[in-house]
This record gives sequence, C-alpha cells and structure tokens, in this order.
Amino acid sequence: MQRGLPMQPTVVLLREGTDTSQGNGQLLSNIAACIAIADTLSSTLGPRGMDKLIVNDRGEAQITNDGATILKLLEIVHPAAKTLVDIARAQDAEVGDGTTSVVLLAAQFLKEVRSLIEEGMSPHIIIKGFRMASAMAIERIKEIQVSIDKTDSEKFRDLLLKCAATSMSSKLIQSQKPFFSNMVVDAVMSLDQDDLDESLIGVKRISGGGMQDSLLIQGVSFKKTFTYAGAEQQPKYFKDPLILCLNVELELKAEKDNAEVRVEAVSEYQAIVDAEWEIIYRKLQLIEKTGAKVVLSKLPIGDLATQWFADRDIFCAGRVPAADLKRVVQAVGGSIQSTCSDIRPEHLGTCGRFEEKQVGGERFNVFAECPKAKTCTLLLRGGAEQFIEEVERSLHDAIMVVKRAVKNGDVVAGGGAIEMDLSAHIRERGIAIKGKLQFVLMAFAKALEIIPRQICDNAGLDSTDVLNKLRMRHARGEISAGVDVDGAEGVRDNMEAFVWEPSLVKLNAISSAAEAACLILSVDETVRNPQSEQQSAGPRAPPGTAQRALRGRGRGMPRR
Repeated sequence: MQRGLPMQPTVVLLREGTDTSQGNGQLLSNIAACIAIADTLSSTLGPRGMDKLIVNDRGEAQITNDGATILKLLEIVHPAAKTLVDIARAQDAEVGDGTTSVVLLAAQFLKEVRSLIEEGMSPHIIIKGFRMASAMAIERIKEIQVSIDKTDSEKFRDLLLKCAATSMSSKLIQSQKPFFSNMVVDAVMSLDQDDLDESLIGVKRISGGGMQDSLLIQGVSFKKTFTYAGAEQQPKYFKDPLILCLNVELELKAEKDNAEVRVEAVSEYQAIVDAEWEIIYRKLQLIEKTGAKVVLSKLPIGDLATQWFADRDIFCAGRVPAADLKRVVQAVGGSIQSTCSDIRPEHLGTCGRFEEKQVGGERFNVFAECPKAKTCTLLLRGGAEQFIEEVERSLHDAIMVVKRAVKNGDVVAGGGAIEMDLSAHIRERGIAIKGKLQFVLMAFAKALEIIPRQICDNAGLDSTDVLNKLRMRHARGEISAGVDVDGAEGVRDNMEAFVWEPSLVKLNAISSAAEAACLILSVDETVRNPQSEQQSAGPRAPPGTAQRALRGRGRGMPRR
C-alpha cells in the first residue's frame, strides 16, 4: 500500500483578523488614496482658489484654503495618504508656502505613472527615473533663478513686497494685498536679521472693525491681564519709563485647608501674620528703589501689591504670558529677574512710550519706540472670528516666504511659469535617454503641468488653450511665461508682472513631492493590525483600584 504524503503543518504568523494586502493591487490602491486627497485640495490652488469650511466633532467651524491646515483638520486615516499630510506639514514648517502645490505634484506624479505600473513596469525603474528628473529640475531652477542685490535696500524691499503679495494672492486677504504686504515686510525687517526668529512676531486677534484697522506695533503689545481694583488708580501712560520684568509672586499666600499652626498666645499668631506682611513689603520696597515705573511679572501680583504700586504711581501687571514677557525683554532690554534683591540698573529695560490702549473691545498694554526692538506685534481686526484666524494663517505664510527671501534672495517667476519651463526642459533632456526611463521622465514632465492647469481651471479659463499657448512661448525661450488669470489672453510674462516666488519654495516642493512619490511606490504590502482599527481604551487600572476608591463610602471617614 502506498504511503500518503506527509501533512504540511499550518503556520500562523499573524494574529487572527490581521488584514494583509500586497502586490500591484495594493500599490494602485495607495495611489488612488493619494489622488483622492489631491482632488480635495485642488480647488484651493491659485489666486482664484476656493475655500473649505471644515466643522470638527465639537461643532467648531474653520474656513481656510491653506493646504496644510485642511489636511490637519481632515484627520486622514489611510496609512499611505498620511505621507502627503507629512510633506504638506514639512513644507509649511520649512518654507511656509506651497503646501497645496506639493500635495498636487506628488499625487500627479503617481497618477501619470499609474498606467506604467498597470503595464508591468517595475516600481524601481520609476523611482530611479523620478530621482533623475527631480535632480534635473533642481539644477534647472538654480540655473534660471534671479538673484536680487541686497545692498540696494530700495530694490530689495520691492522684491520682498512682491514675494509677500504673490503668497497672499490665493488667500482671503488678496483684496488688501498692498496693505498687508507692507505690514509683513516691516514685521520681518524689524527682527534680528542674523536670526530671523518668526516666533518674536506676536499676533493678537481682536474681533470687530475692518481689516484696514489692523496695526503693526514696532515693539510689544499684549492684552491687559487680570488685575485687582487698585489697577484703575495706576497711571496708564509713561514717557521713557524704566521697566522691570519679574518671575516673582507678589501676593499674600492663603493658608492651605489642612494647615495647622499651634500657638499659645494671640501675640504669637500676630507675629506670624506680621512676618508674612513684612516679607511682601520688603519685596515691594526693593522694587520701588530700582526706580522702575512699569513692573511685569509672570506670576500673580495680588491686591495689596497692586494698591501699593498705585499709591506710588507705578504700573504693574501680573500673570503675563511667558511668550509676551520674552518679547518685552527682547524689545526693551534688561532681563527677567527671579528675585527682588540685588536688582541692578542693567537688569532694567526702557522704551520711548508705554500706554494702555483701547483696541476694539479689548485693552492692550503697548510698549512703543523700543531702543532694542528686535520684535513686533500685529494686531489683527476683522468681523468673524473664523475670518481673523484665516487672516492670521495667511500672514504666517507670507511672513515665512519673506523670511526665506531675506535669507536667500533668489526668486523665480510664479503663476505656473517655472513649472512649464521645467516641464519643457525635462522633455528635451528625456528624448536623449534611451529605454524605459524615457517614459518615466516624460510622465514627470507632464505631471509638472498640473500647477498651471489647475490655476486655469480654478480661474474659469480654458486650461487646454492656455497650456498650448504656454508650451509655444516656452519653446520660443520665454522662460517667464505663466498664467494670467485677469487678462483676456490668459498668458503673460510673470517676471515683468512681478509675480515672484522665492526659488526655495519651488526647490523644496519638487524635491519633497518626488521623494513622497518614491516612498509610496516602494511600498508593496500593507499589514493592518486588527487592534489598530479600534479606539484605544487606555492602560488598565492596577488591581485593587476600585476597592480603594469605594473604601469608606457609606460610613463616616475617620478624622486625621
């Protein structure tokens, strides 16, 4: 009798319920997810881009057309699509602008090579082609970028204004571009030009009024903090005051609920109270001796100290936010003191004018004409809270773009001009390359045209007609020819029309988009843990917790 074949044991590698998908089907699924995200963002691109209204689970609404903000609010869960969220955040943090462009480019690169994958081309050949094309594009941008001479301050300021205006052209505030462009450039130029720390530009939102009521204060302004009644008797205006910044609490401590003090005579209790008062009075007298007329503290200043300062014509504010106190020190000089003893003149700052000012429905403490001003404050006005939030996001993008232009000083033509030139350049170079890589380079070149095409679609222009005109002009060597959303022809020289962008925005966008596309193409299998689908319930409580929590309930607790 013939012996049966030995039974093959079943090998269980993964937990029951684990979902695995692999092969070309998985790759195409990831590409489809990325294209779906790009379709959501595509209508926000360009000067005629639309806005998105996103309502979160708490019912709070936000109106924005900033790519990074939209992706953050959408809470995308698809693992491959999260790559696009990451590159948008990186672009926002690094450059500040071009977040929508980077997502559209990455998705279009994948869309153009989808047919090649379906026909059986290896993803590794496509990745090699993308890296080659990306290097060509970066080399070409560096070749045609225009450098502005920083020694001519008039021309350099003009460059920064054009870059800021181009960044704002796709935002809600495009109707007020000249007003906000000047505000943004003044804000960036007020910073330390070696450091350019944008966190030292304070932004305060005040509901009410129009956009034109917004202010730029060369110095520091922050909302009036909580104060006691005595604050109303304090002076609200000083010329050339000395300013002391503290990290000291100036109020009488309340006794704790379970504090116990044993005294044998009333006089002993009085001695304890007197000691507390003596300590705080000593601190106040030391502060007065410094000659400071404005006293700020990160910690509370109580009613006793507030009234004491008011009697001596000194202004005080407690509970000042740490970021605002840091900016005050940057503007007026001096340093934050953690003790009231041994305060020397060099620890104090000064400013030309201090005043408490009413702006809209809020009161603000304003430090103006600061001698060491390496900081400034934007006071933004507007109707709805959501609108002011979007103005703040738009100005943040513009500030980042101007900051990069100050550091870099190289610009390229915007409005799809640079993408059309790169597309023509890569096509021309790609014809000389033999084999399958030529298909990949042609797909990369075609994908770059998504930016001018989408700008046309969003502006209601005939994108096919405009792109044909652009291809013809670039073939004639007009490297700055881009989309004109206002003109009848739809095409113009965007360098002459002052539609400028820092070349760093484009360098970062193209390299990030190409790397993201390569990353998604290199994934051939997704293993999804069944637990990752469920909401985490948090760590388990240690044994006996419930009994300890219930112990003593239903009967009197023993006094301690």
